[in-house]
Amino acid sequence: MIRARASAGAHPGAARARQVFLLVLPGLWVVGVVVWEVCRPTSGQLLQLLAATPAIACAGTGRRQCVLLGGGCALLVLLPFGAVEPAVGLGARATTCGAVLVVICASWLTAGRRRRLLRELARTREVATATQRVLLRPLPPRIDAMVPAAAHLSASEGAVVGGDLYEVVGTPHGVRAVIGDVRGHGLAAVGTVAAMLGSFREVAHDEPELSGVLRRLERAHQRHLREWAHTGPAAAPAAEEFVTLLLLEVSADGAVTALNCGHPWPYRIGSGAAAPAVGPAAVAEPLPPLGLFPLPDELPEVRCGRLAPGEGLFLHTDGATDTRGPAGEFFPLTRELRRAVGEGGRPPAGVVEDVREALLRHSGGRLTDDVALLMLCHGRSGAPAGPVPQPPHLPPASHPV
Repeated sequence: MIRARASAGAHPGAARARQVFLLVLPGLWVVGVVVWEVCRPTSGQLLQLLAATPAIACAGTGRRQCVLLGGGCALLVLLPFGAVEPAVGLGARATTCGAVLVVICASWLTAGRRRRLLRELARTREVATATQRVLLRPLPPRIDAMVPAAAHLSASEGAVVGGDLYEVVGTPHGVRAVIGDVRGHGLAAVGTVAAMLGSFREVAHDEPELSGVLRRLERAHQRHLREWAHTGPAAAPAAEEFVTLLLLEVSADGAVTALNCGHPWPYRIGSGAAAPAVGPAAVAEPLPPLGLFPLPDELPEVRCGRLAPGEGLFLHTDGATDTRGPAGEFFPLTRELRRAVGEGGRPPAGVVEDVREALLRHSGGRLTDDVALLMLCHGRSGAPAGPVPQPPHLPPASHPV
């Protein structure tokens, strides 16, 4: 969920320096005007620029203390200078003093309103972040024998979720995972994401077969489409709404079974001290996306082999491979994944984070589609899971939609 992104959180030193500069900016303005008047007297005419000091303090920090301090400094330096002619200087100082007082009052009111709006915005962001993380909740560090890690980049500025979805749950039937891509992107697709995730979290525990999970998801999607037909915007007809889905089941012995509805196949990552092999986990023809056609009577489950300890699967949505760079070149996901895996033995969290950062560098932080990355690793007994990267805090970055 991120765009070209030099966020303040990523550069705390730069953010601190900017904050200090904004605090001292009104004082620098006062000193500059006074020094100019002393060195090149203008009979007090230049001192009228001091009226801007409270406004600069308000625009820079919005703190009332800074507004009052800046106004006090501006009034203080209105004392007569030796180079100012008494007759001319008295009128100029009185005029400037009145202007400073007016600007102080206006800046005081503006600063108060700004602080109230900032507090309201902070509360709204807290509510939005909590709500979005309930929908796309953080993954635990370990689920049975599997170590998961995930990241999501939204094409909507300031959003933690979008049109991509993922979830991993431990069930009596094995560890089950889903990753999907809803037609469209950003906040407009969140309704379908919520319907799919809510259904998966329930049926993954109830259905003994992976095919049963997919059929239940299809019924949930059809219900959502019927509701969408009555409440959705006219610009996005329900008939055009579809979802690509990849369902995975990893049994206790590491055997992987998949059902694919129009989604990219995952990468299989080998184990070993040398550079692990990275290649497609399957090459079978997928089913059509949910919502385009009814599911066939027979659902072809694909056997993707068995994961040995230390081996894993890397899942992604097509937003990763479709991301373009400044020259229009596609993101080299396979190459970056091999580079992220390195010499092997890296935790899934590190691999996902490296691919995410490489994708942001490649795109310049300007995403045109949502991206979801998910890695499942068969953890060795007692092996550290590593930190799980969580969706970025709001705002994740600044990028145009």
